[in-house]
Amino acid sequence: MVQKPSPARDQELDFDASLAEFQELTRSAGAEIAATLIQRRARPDPATLVGQGKLEEIAGVVASVNADLVLFDHDLTPSQMRNLEAKLGTRVIDRTQLILDIFARHARTREGQLQVELAQLEYQLPRLAGRGKTMSQLGGGIGTRGPGETQLETDRRKIGLRIHHVKEQLESVRRIRRQQRQRREAVPVPVVALVGYTNAGKSTLFNALTEAGVLESSRMFATLDPKLKQLQLPSRRKILLSDTVGFIRNLPHTLVTSFRATLEEVERAEILLHVRDASSPMLEEQKIEVEKVLGELQVGDKPIVEVMNKIDLLPPDEREMWSRPGRVGVSALTGDGIDNLLQEIDEHLVIDPMMEARFRLPQSEGGILAALEGGAIVNEKRFEGNLVYLRANGPASLLNRYRRFQAEAKSR
Repeated sequence: MVQKPSPARDQELDFDASLAEFQELTRSAGAEIAATLIQRRARPDPATLVGQGKLEEIAGVVASVNADLVLFDHDLTPSQMRNLEAKLGTRVIDRTQLILDIFARHARTREGQLQVELAQLEYQLPRLAGRGKTMSQLGGGIGTRGPGETQLETDRRKIGLRIHHVKEQLESVRRIRRQQRQRREAVPVPVVALVGYTNAGKSTLFNALTEAGVLESSRMFATLDPKLKQLQLPSRRKILLSDTVGFIRNLPHTLVTSFRATLEEVERAEILLHVRDASSPMLEEQKIEVEKVLGELQVGDKPIVEVMNKIDLLPPDEREMWSRPGRVGVSALTGDGIDNLLQEIDEHLVIDPMMEARFRLPQSEGGILAALEGGAIVNEKRFEGNLVYLRANGPASLLNRYRRFQAEAKSR
């Protein structure tokens, strides 16, 4: 594995943490790390990225450990990849290909698999010209090409047709998702979306809030397919909580584009919960990367609650410093701070405002009484003859449903 940092990246990121992240990406892809080599250069070599001396060193290490793959924490041009593979005598993969491979390993639903395939195809298409001489020669079989096409043109045409087909299938998925959303919006329940850097603990927090039992993993990008689960807040208002794919520095643009169907829940959310790993040495850098992707999705102006997760890994005297208005310190693992987080969500939720109302209804309306007690906070209740008098705080959508029994009402 080769880590090739640029001076600009050295200024932005702690190098050790950056290297550790790339190593974790490698392990998440199922690879075993045999060696790590590092080179610092003022500028990359246009032919091989690294210098000739370093390339000779890499070739020696590849031979000595019998490596069957070399990974670069850097995007490679087609010619660089071709030159490196020719010199090293083994497969070479860059950072984007590595992330795409991890996504392919973790995609479970048909939608996720389609999105990964689309990203892979869009990554391959402009790189066909750099994959060797065979691609620029005429194809040799009947029916393998169009009239007068080179093999390169045939490959481009095939990939273009496949991209078109995958996009059509994804549009079908989006159409079904829109229909499902329209049915949800008929009974409006606001969506709150979890966003954050990969491995910040979003799925663990999702489980802590909803008891959904989704996969929790220390591996990067363990969650690719969106999860939605209903959750009741302390005010008795209900929300849909959405768990989404994690972000990472230098997230390939093709992935952001291809996973737009998954990220639609982020675009439509009323509130974003930015889950951050409070114990990470790259805390601020990770925040910048997440905000960069949110900006690309044009959702940076939504209300955001910062959830400082993993406070159980911090010294006790540092845990309280993370809680302030708009920011909550929690441990999704131990449950610390979860109640405070629910309260914070309640305070930020604008849709379906809370209101207080007094009701006077016959005792025979037991269904309405049960609905009010189940969906609102009943502060007073008394019985007089056949009537029930009560005062309740709850979402306007619920209390106004029984407006005919209201004695008086006021918004909070």
